[in-house]
Amino acid sequence: MSESKRPLVGVGAVVVKGAAGAERVLLIRRGKAPRLGTWSLPGGRQCHGETVRAAAAREVMEETGLEVEISHLLDVVDSLTRDSTGAVTYHYTLVDFLAEWCAGEARAGDDAAEVLWADPHDLDRFDLWDETLRIIALALDRRG
Repeated sequence: MSESKRPLVGVGAVVVKGAAGAERVLLIRRGKAPRLGTWSLPGGRQCHGETVRAAAAREVMEETGLEVEISHLLDVVDSLTRDSTGAVTYHYTLVDFLAEWCAGEARAGDDAAEVLWADPHDLDRFDLWDETLRIIALALDRRG
């Protein structure tokens, strides 16, 4: 199998800010493929020699300008994007973490076209991937 046919490791973070019941979840609008223009969690590819936790914190900083504390592993998810013939064009193995906001003002950077703090009870207006909604729910449950 060639290197280009292997899944890529991606990391994501459910960044939460605020007290339970009044918390907000950080969302980004993707500025690049795959899923260009859709709302998602901040994240991206893990670099060679980088731990998944360090990669998650770096990706959040690059995409949003925020410092976060990575805490709990939430789940590992496969993300497959197919073309019109059904061939896989992107295959990511996504490692998702819970993260707490520590410092900074959210701003779009790197691969993010837009960022915002969303009310977890209002996520249906963002047309999020079902797995993203599931991961956010896991994060909020884990956070307590």
